[in-house]
Amino acid sequence: MRDSFPIAFYAPMKSPDHPSPSGDRTMARLLMKALRRAGFAPALASKLRTWDGRGDAAFQNRTRADSLGEAERLIKRWRASAEFERPRLWFTYHVYYKAPDWIGPRVADALKVPYVVAEASRAGKRAGGAWALAHEGAEAALDRADVVFSLTGADREALERNRHQGQRILDLPPFIDFSEWPAPALKPSRIDLAESGRPPRLLSVAMMRAGDKLASYRVLAKALTSVSDQPWTIDIVGDGEARAEVERVFARLGDRITLHGRIEERATLAALYRCADLFVWPAVNEAYGMVLLEAQAFGCPVLAGGYAGVASVVSDGRTGVLAAPGDAAAFAAALRPLLRDPARRRRFGAAARSFVTTDRGVEHAANRLRDGLLPLMAEAALP
Repeated sequence: MRDSFPIAFYAPMKSPDHPSPSGDRTMARLLMKALRRAGFAPALASKLRTWDGRGDAAFQNRTRADSLGEAERLIKRWRASAEFERPRLWFTYHVYYKAPDWIGPRVADALKVPYVVAEASRAGKRAGGAWALAHEGAEAALDRADVVFSLTGADREALERNRHQGQRILDLPPFIDFSEWPAPALKPSRIDLAESGRPPRLLSVAMMRAGDKLASYRVLAKALTSVSDQPWTIDIVGDGEARAEVERVFARLGDRITLHGRIEERATLAALYRCADLFVWPAVNEAYGMVLLEAQAFGCPVLAGGYAGVASVVSDGRTGVLAAPGDAAAFAAALRPLLRDPARRRRFGAAARSFVTTDRGVEHAANRLRDGLLPLMAEAALP
């Protein structure tokens, strides 16, 4: 096997070793794993977090200064190191107006190596206002990128419109690593409700925090209230600072709700995915939703809100159903027939598992990364 090529890896929104779980942290870890499978040697270059959820100009100025200082330290360190220890490429995960990368482009220019971004979005309307400086940093990073891996079709449209000559936009659909989950749990085990006599078992998995997550929980609670005349139960996995508010909005549904809190043990979460008859999540402003892929890997169909990137992980009418974004009435209208039709859920579940296991594994992602990065590194090495 050939020697691995060193790569500097950075995630300005959330480092892969951040203590709080999220889909963003999960994907950062998966990308590092896929890069290793592809024959590279990714190493975390910096843990500096530039994410600004409030639009704080002072924070953005301070973070930019910290980032430039970090870049200079990295440049100095690598210039003093042996050539084989220097990164052959800089790889940044998730760049957008709330999480700019001020480090990677500067280091890539100094070391004369390619600069690559995976998952990025353009937001021209943020050119002014509270995130103006961060937006400027994100746009500059994307303008510098030699390759941008796009995880969703929605992001790709804007990236293509602003692509500079020579920049390549490559597809890298969201993926999971089946080896991280208990192998037996990946076998479909849907229970025939007609024989069991139990009501459909629903499942949601999401952090409980203010903003879009709480908005999703509110839509879900309202939709479930609208179908309370139907038999069902729901397991909810998640925790966070908004838990009290989440509990309040679901209180009227009584003992149909089981709140499990935060679960990080894969075996426990796998059991819930495996036993669920339908995964339900309004997905307000979700980039795509890692949990939607995880559920489908267990043969669990999905009902989700049809926000931009969600269609990249849920095939409407094939592996699940996408409801009108943010509309509790539309979500309830989509849920009601699914509750009544176990055969349809089973068809969706079988297609969902086939879709994820065939097209969305880490090896598939590793192949795409290898095909996109090796030619770029070869071009950079030419005199």
